[in-house]
Amino acid sequence: MRDTESFDECYRATSHRLLGYAYALTGNWAQAQDLVQDAYMRAWRQWGRLSEYDDVEAWLRLVVSRLATDVWRRLQRWRAAMRLLGTSEDAAPADESAVLLQQALRGLPGVQRQALAMHYLFGMPVARIALDTGVPVGTVKSWLSRGRAGLAAALQAKDGDRDE
Repeated sequence: MRDTESFDECYRATSHRLLGYAYALTGNWAQAQDLVQDAYMRAWRQWGRLSEYDDVEAWLRLVVSRLATDVWRRLQRWRAAMRLLGTSEDAAPADESAVLLQQALRGLPGVQRQALAMHYLFGMPVARIALDTGVPVGTVKSWLSRGRAGLAAALQAKDGDRDE
């Protein structure tokens, strides 16, 4: 028997942060919402077991990360197919600071983007990110440092482009 009250409580406590995390990984609100919805559907199917976990949110983050990776892989295959068909490139996005940040995040390697999202959107300490991702603390610190430097450089370059 599933405990709907505890599931609802978990959803209310974690859904906002999880959506922000999914958006940071994908850069697309609709896609982020789909990933989060899918993660909660999977959680509901296994709620009897998951409700006993110490940190259900960590499980949900892992599911969202894996689903985002799957989406990225499908998108890469789709883009390769579209290149073979000779389709035109996407139109340039609107010039807003949120779009600039999104573009800068997209330019970072996935592990740096994930570490930045976990640290700044979830407020997770470095040690917890290391535990969740299965890497040493020094690696997480490196991802964060390189991610911040990459964001700063990308945003500074974009800001220079706008001034011209």
